[in-house]
Amino acid sequence: MGTQLMWNERYQIGVDIIDREHKKLFSILNKLFDFGRQEEKSHWVCQEAVKFFKEHAIQHFADEEEYMASIHYEGLETHRHIHKNFRERTLPALEEELERTNYAEESVSHFLSVCAGWLIGHTMIEDQAIVSGEKVKHWEKLLPDEDQAVMGQTVTSLLHTMFQVDARLISDCYGGERFGNGIYYRLIAVSREKKQWEFFLIFEEKFIASTIGSVMNIKSEAVKAMLLHAAGYVARQFVERIKGCFPALQQFEIKEEQILTHEQFQRIYERQSPQFSMLFDTGKGYFAYCVTSSDPMQSESGADVITENAVSEIRRSLRRNQEEQMAAAPKKRLLIVDDSDFMLQTMRDLFGSDYEVTIARSGMSAIRDLAFDRPDLILLDYEMPVCNGKQVLEMIRADREFHDTPVIFLTNKVDKESVKKALALRPEGYLSKSLPAEVIKSEVDHFFEHKRKRTL
Repeated sequence: MGTQLMWNERYQIGVDIIDREHKKLFSILNKLFDFGRQEEKSHWVCQEAVKFFKEHAIQHFADEEEYMASIHYEGLETHRHIHKNFRERTLPALEEELERTNYAEESVSHFLSVCAGWLIGHTMIEDQAIVSGEKVKHWEKLLPDEDQAVMGQTVTSLLHTMFQVDARLISDCYGGERFGNGIYYRLIAVSREKKQWEFFLIFEEKFIASTIGSVMNIKSEAVKAMLLHAAGYVARQFVERIKGCFPALQQFEIKEEQILTHEQFQRIYERQSPQFSMLFDTGKGYFAYCVTSSDPMQSESGADVITENAVSEIRRSLRRNQEEQMAAAPKKRLLIVDDSDFMLQTMRDLFGSDYEVTIARSGMSAIRDLAFDRPDLILLDYEMPVCNGKQVLEMIRADREFHDTPVIFLTNKVDKESVKKALALRPEGYLSKSLPAEVIKSEVDHFFEHKRKRTL
């Protein structure tokens, strides 16, 4: 939570009582961001900051509505609805999550991301419209409260049926703000009369991993590329079930499915007028469901969205994230044991850029190194004088503290009998020194990648 909300002059609308409260709300959220970075966190301090933010937000809404009424602003009722939704639904739900989880880091992050995103979006769009005199068009097609209630109950029921979660609606004016790492699906449905509806389903990664991922026995919190296929199928089935619940939607057929980045979603969504725009807390992560109707001729073209190569693009993105994480992580430590200076230098040159390399010129030196600083992997010469590789590995396996240290043999002996003796000692691998250097490097890289996947 290293984010800060930087006040910018473009947030000012030129009304002193509104601008002053906007700056105050930004300041309070920044104090909460600071709290998120503290190692010793006082829940009392966080509770007071949340309470302070809520009190100022509620007072700000009242002052803003009074000002709009005084100038006879046409969009007053839209503002009142948005304020009421945030005041009576979103804030209480976020507070309840904080209390339920004892102000866990993830809950604090949800509170900050939803509130900060809402504040910035509302300031830049709805509040700027007050002084421009324009009515906010983004919410002009939002359906009445009774329709919202029916759709909210339908989505909640489907979430329970399909994911076995007890979700609750925390906003029916979701503005597209980011609430965590998410997967953004866009499904475009067209009727026989060429009317077009667009469905946006946003899954928080944690929600996908803990529901679909658990069924697939994938225990990692990170969303795997293979989950995208399953999540995409679920998104389509979700919309098909929604269509089944509302006869007016049954004439629409899904013609296009897309995976968007958050930036692409925002660009598309801010130009649309939703009929439903709902944010849910499922207890296992956040989920948003948005529906818009649009003219196909005016719809966003496919050029700015990921379409045919969606899964490949996401897979590449995940791979880049993984590479960045690996680059930021401490290098794995290799202990290379060989009595040949030439071989030691060759291995040092081969692995030095990607690994922390330590060398040992004898078996006994390797044992001393092992006791001093345990490596992540030992590359062990099988043939050495005095204490050969076989004896070194026997000593390692006999020691209770170091018995599970991974070892790969490097050897010139590749006859069947030598290989058989080596494998009896349970090494992680057996590589010939005559192999090309890139093959040896690839085998070591593969060992660590396989080990990483086993721990996820």
